[in-house]
Amino acid sequence: MDAARAYRNDRSLTAWLALLVVISIELGRSMGLFEELDKPLWLVFLLGVASTVPLVWRRRYPLISLTLVYVTWLGIGLTIPQLTVLLPMQLVYFVALYTAVAWARDRRAMLVVVSACVLMMLTWFVWMFAVQQGVEVILEEFPTRADWPGTVDPYLANALYQLIMNIAFFGGAVVAGQMQWNAARRREQLADQAATIEKQAAALTDQAIVAERVRIARELHDVVAHHVSVIGIQAAAARRVLDRDPARAAEALVTIERESREGVAQMRSLVGTLRSVPDGSSRSDGESSRAPEPGLADLPALTAADHDGLDTTFRQVEEPAGAAADVPDPMGLSLYRTAQEAMANVRKHSTARSATVTLRVVRRPETQAGPQFEHGFAEVEVLDDGRPRHGTSGSGLGLLGIRERVATHQGMVEIGPRATGGYRVRVRLPLPAPGPGAAPLAPATTSAHQAAAPAEAVPAARTEVVG
Repeated sequence: MDAARAYRNDRSLTAWLALLVVISIELGRSMGLFEELDKPLWLVFLLGVASTVPLVWRRRYPLISLTLVYVTWLGIGLTIPQLTVLLPMQLVYFVALYTAVAWARDRRAMLVVVSACVLMMLTWFVWMFAVQQGVEVILEEFPTRADWPGTVDPYLANALYQLIMNIAFFGGAVVAGQMQWNAARRREQLADQAATIEKQAAALTDQAIVAERVRIARELHDVVAHHVSVIGIQAAAARRVLDRDPARAAEALVTIERESREGVAQMRSLVGTLRSVPDGSSRSDGESSRAPEPGLADLPALTAADHDGLDTTFRQVEEPAGAAADVPDPMGLSLYRTAQEAMANVRKHSTARSATVTLRVVRRPETQAGPQFEHGFAEVEVLDDGRPRHGTSGSGLGLLGIRERVATHQGMVEIGPRATGGYRVRVRLPLPAPGPGAAPLAPATTSAHQAAAPAEAVPAARTEVVG
């Protein structure tokens, strides 16, 4: 509840209590409660309503409100004691004491004020039963020992009864207020813990993203090293055969041109993802492996590995035949990592009994999917027939890594459940323009390879373009 609403509720409560006090005073007057009172009746109404006014600020200034209520109560109890015994007045005292214990922020000041109010209540109690009435009044109002209806002196029994009821009533206010304070404190602690956990989760997510981008930076190093090495070798070959074999020199220059363009394009896409990596956030892994990065040729081995009883199948569709050989190495690595992450999720988080990995490489315009596929596409799709396994939900960072990889290639990604059951992870990346001298791209037709592939149609509404 916000503060403004709480303050409005306090004003409403005060108005209702004031109305109840006025009604109870009038009913008490009708019952003869104030017959022997030597004070004007308007003063009784005024003091009764005034006792409720401090409750307007009971949650804004709880200790001040409590002090005003009990000071007023002591004054009324010493002058018009009949007014203090009315039930609405008792409710006013209860609410003031409860609010002070439940809402006071300074607990030491609360203890001092509440203790003073309790001492004030005891002082009034002693005055009423030991001083004001007097022994003579007691002897007149209560029977002699021979006429006692019980085993306890009637005056003592009345005093003990009043004391026990007041302790139970006002002690209940203190206990209830402290319980409310403890509950509010626990809620605040839980909220702080939830905020801390959320911040830590966000920090862990950022660290995972940075780690993934640092790994992509290593791939950028490999891309640059590969293309520069090829360019250097072809340049040396062209220089050596330039005089005696111009045709071979021209072939080497064509290769240099293609490799340089491809390298620049891949560097731009990778650097675009790495711009937000904080300086100094990465560090060397020490003795890193010198084995080549996996690619499309390793997909069959990925599905052939032991999957704990999971039946896996690999399919490859090419148009024209051998088109997979034209897929750049960084793109092949991204497709391999996508399939690897998807298969890992199937094993960890799915009840699937079978999974299929399909690689499609098509060297023809695919204008319906977007202008980025005008030179064809390379696609990997992982399908399974299972449902999410309860209690094994992951962090989602693996899928986030897939989306970031797709973004570096300005591709398209689809991740989610299938309408026919199971789960799909599908990534389509645009192929670069073919090198000089390559055959022109064929129009978009359905090939025999595609007709044989068990690929499912992807609804346009479920397709997500990243990049």
